[in-house]
Amino acid sequence: MDINDIRAWQTVILLISFIGIVWWAYSKRRKTSFDEAANLPFADEDRHRATIEKENLS
Repeated sequence: MDINDIRAWQTVILLISFIGIVWWAYSKRRKTSFDEAANLPFADEDRHRATIEKENLS
């Protein structure tokens, strides 16, 4: 077993890992949690607007 065999196995393992991560990320079970996480920056938008309006009145 020489260095080229190790490199080949490393490539195969990394390819399988990549496919596994992509499969996990696009699975239907994860869609709801990812959609919820994607909307977190907008969760307190109303509070932010209220604060800006309050500061503008001062």
